[in-house]
Amino acid sequence: MRNKLLERARPAREAKATVAGWHPDFRDVRKLPDVKVVRTAFFINGALTVAAVLLGGTLAFRAWQVREVAGKIAEEERQIARDRPLSEAALKQYQAFREDHARVEEVAAFLAVRPSVPALLRRLGETMPPDLALDSFELREDGVALRFTVRGDALAASGRATRHLEALRGDAAMGAFDQFTFADTPARNATTGRVAVEFFLRLKAKGDEKTQAGRKKG
Repeated sequence: MRNKLLERARPAREAKATVAGWHPDFRDVRKLPDVKVVRTAFFINGALTVAAVLLGGTLAFRAWQVREVAGKIAEEERQIARDRPLSEAALKQYQAFREDHARVEEVAAFLAVRPSVPALLRRLGETMPPDLALDSFELREDGVALRFTVRGDALAASGRATRHLEALRGDAAMGAFDQFTFADTPARNATTGRVAVEFFLRLKAKGDEKTQAGRKKG
């Protein structure tokens, strides 16, 4: 009996379903309202909003960094402008110091190649023969001028003066000089009746001094 009832109900349901879906569906689904609880547009708009906020924050941070760097650069430029007069004054002082130092070195080098005057006079006195008398001693920039009075006639006086000049040329204590010459021809002094002669001892140049020092070391 139960089977019979099921068989009766089944055709009825099938008939009902067939009757309910007999007409075509003309609905445009795209135009139908969205009945979702959370719409898709909400997620899209939210994502765009978050992206805009992040981009704006990044741009704002970059702008802040640029302002900070520009401020530091401006501060450094102000310090440079403030310290520039002191720096220029220091450079001028340093340049003046270099010039003074160069002058001092030049004077020191000049004095280094010049012989000691007391030592030179002492050596001249030690090597002077009895027939010669030193009348004057003049230290010049390039050497020494010596004026002597020589006893004897012109010929004898000239020979004595020449021998003394040769002795000075071979004296090791006169190593600061490279030339030993008569500054003038011997002449008789009308007042004393003796012959006056003048020697000139030329100082060596700085380059000659360095060259000889290098040869000695070698």
